[in-house]
Amino acid sequence: MTAPVVHKGVGEPRPAWFENRFAANGWTGAWRNGVHEFRHYHATTHEALGCYAGWADIQLGGPSGEIHRIEAGDVVVVPAGLAHCNRGQSDNFALVGACPGGVTPDMQKGEGDPSITLPRPPHDPVLGAGRGFSA
Repeated sequence: MTAPVVHKGVGEPRPAWFENRFAANGWTGAWRNGVHEFRHYHATTHEALGCYAGWADIQLGGPSGEIHRIEAGDVVVVPAGLAHCNRGQSDNFALVGACPGGVTPDMQKGEGDPSITLPRPPHDPVLGAGRGFSA
């Protein structure tokens, strides 16, 4: 399983900024929402989460996984198979999500599956080709 990438302060606090940047790098089919409070993962795709308002504490990995506070302007790239969940948030927390190639993420509840090894996409959702998650 590939490690997650957390980009701090890379975006503007506007949903359209994340939608446009993600799409320019091939991460399409964007949606606006939050992060589920139950531990889940995606077996069929990686996922980019761009926070445009508030903050949330996102746990990446199983029950002992690290908790990362993401705030407006931050992006988390969650690799396929890595469990993640919301461990608390501000009242105004909001994000844009997208997947490479516009794949709709499947929903698998549980601790994650480290045997899932999808290829890295050619572009990081924020930094572009050969950098960040795609390197």
